[in-house]
Amino acid sequence: MSNITMTRDTAPARKAMIDSQLRTSGVNEEYVLARMMAVPREDFLPETKAGQAYIDRGIALEGGAHLAAPLFYGKALSEAAPRAADRALVIEGGTGYLAALLRPLVASVETVSAADAAAGSLPDGPFSLVLLDGAIEQLPETLAASLEDGGRIVSGLLLRQVTRLASGRKVAGQVALLPIEDLGIPVLHTFDRPKSWTFS
Repeated sequence: MSNITMTRDTAPARKAMIDSQLRTSGVNEEYVLARMMAVPREDFLPETKAGQAYIDRGIALEGGAHLAAPLFYGKALSEAAPRAADRALVIEGGTGYLAALLRPLVASVETVSAADAAAGSLPDGPFSLVLLDGAIEQLPETLAASLEDGGRIVSGLLLRQVTRLASGRKVAGQVALLPIEDLGIPVLHTFDRPKSWTFS
């Protein structure tokens, strides 16, 4: 009996994901489609959830981690428009998938957990591109400060309980995230605004 374990070829599933989830939603940039075809999503999931790798919604994992829906990554990469000279920072959702997609498209990629980023513990910048693997309520000043002037940021944004893809650029030392479109995106709760009491 052979000791070789046969692994399922998931290339057809990735092709179906591209055709039915990305192209039909306006994601047609060849560099985006090539990266999402090249990187098997199941490699970033526990074996018990590998069968869900190509569904059209996010997958919740232990410890608050997640693998977002394919469409979020396709739209985020498209909006980011990575350049070969970019020094990029990825705020992780807990799997490493977004950094794997981005790495061959830029000069370098640094990663940091959402908890560390929210606490202001960041790799040495500045960065020309920052991507967040999830939606946030607020952008900490420390994260904005890590962007070089003219640098770009792409993230999910939680506004009135609705998640949206958003992007921004650092101009004159200021960064504003502008919503682009409503999109289902897992929330990075470490970036939640502090709850405040109101009295009537």
